[in-house]
Amino acid sequence: MSIQQFIENEVKSNDVVLFMKGTPQFPQCGFSGQVVQILDHLGVPYKGINVLESEEIREGIKAYAQWPTIPQLYVKGEFVGGCDIIREMFQAGELQQVMQDNGLAGKTHAQA
Repeated sequence: MSIQQFIENEVKSNDVVLFMKGTPQFPQCGFSGQVVQILDHLGVPYKGINVLESEEIREGIKAYAQWPTIPQLYVKGEFVGGCDIIREMFQAGELQQVMQDNGLAGKTHAQA
């Protein structure tokens, strides 16, 4: 299996995937940590993939999304964005709507 196939499989077989530095329990960069906090706040289950474990994954995910930075968030197979985009979407209520629209409401219904 190529790295692109591995990434595609993870993105397609998990509702929410975060390619990040570190793990959800122990983020190893501030940007990854911010996205983890947002997802945890929303109560949406997600899979974190630590790009620091593999140079191949770290470079492969950048090519996959044609996006140069990590973290990268995928919802239902679609690239949503990196830290700044996720934070802005969350603050505007758009990320909650994306989760809700995809049947991943978590605690989003309680957000004002």
